[in-house]
Amino acid sequence: QVQLVESGGGLVTAGDSLRLSCAASGRTFSSYAMGWFRQAPGKEREFVSAISWGGGNTHYADSVKGRFTISRDNAKNTVYLQMNSLKPEDTAVYYCAAGRVFGTLTPRDYDYWGQGTQVTVAS
Repeated sequence: QVQLVESGGGLVTAGDSLRLSCAASGRTFSSYAMGWFRQAPGKEREFVSAISWGGGNTHYADSVKGRFTISRDNAKNTVYLQMNSLKPEDTAVYYCAAGRVFGTLTPRDYDYWGQGTQVTVAS
């Protein structure tokens, strides 16, 4: 069992940066690949980024490539999403998720989810 808690969301202006954190409980954090997803009002949940168990491999959605960076610290049971050059279209609730398969874009492939953190980017 893994419990995930996101933090770091907020209201920013276009061009600003935010760093999201996702703290995981449990001793098996390093055995899970981690992902970030987001969901805007009226839209389906979409893949943002993923990182492999040891952090050596990462994957990004085209919409955030070059602006967002995912990382993890297994000693701290935490995964991060550094978001730079934010745009109004990045506005959404951001969720972290843990799963056994690295890089899958499908939400149902992830086993555990956090409650989400709101990111709002004003123009």
